[in-house]
Amino acid sequence: MAEDPRTQQISQDPVNTIITEFGTRLSEIEEKQRLIKDRVLLVGENLISTKEDIEKQNLEFKKQISELQAEIKLIKQITKRVINELQNFARKPELEILERQIKMFQPLELARIKDVKDIINQEISKSLKPIKS
Repeated sequence: MAEDPRTQQISQDPVNTIITEFGTRLSEIEEKQRLIKDRVLLVGENLISTKEDIEKQNLEFKKQISELQAEIKLIKQITKRVINELQNFARKPELEILERQIKMFQPLELARIKDVKDIINQEISKSLKPIKS
């Protein structure tokens, strides 16, 4: 018995519809897969770029830390030297004592040996002039 072409067409319609729908869904899934693949590649590139930037920053931080450590070491050495030298400086009361002694001594009012010799020579020459006259 031969099938009626209408029956054959009706039975093929649901199959064609299913195949068409399957093809459409497959295309959509392939498109989504392509988009996901592109996004994954973009995320990978961003990750690599971010990693490189972080590594550069890390190196810069390490350099700065090394420089800071060197500066701190130098500051510590200088501080130790200053502390050691502070013992050699005079205290305020000691300076006040020296100031009082200098005021009592008044070195600016004292004559130098040369000045004294000049004064003596002047006096001698004054006393010798009347004798010669």
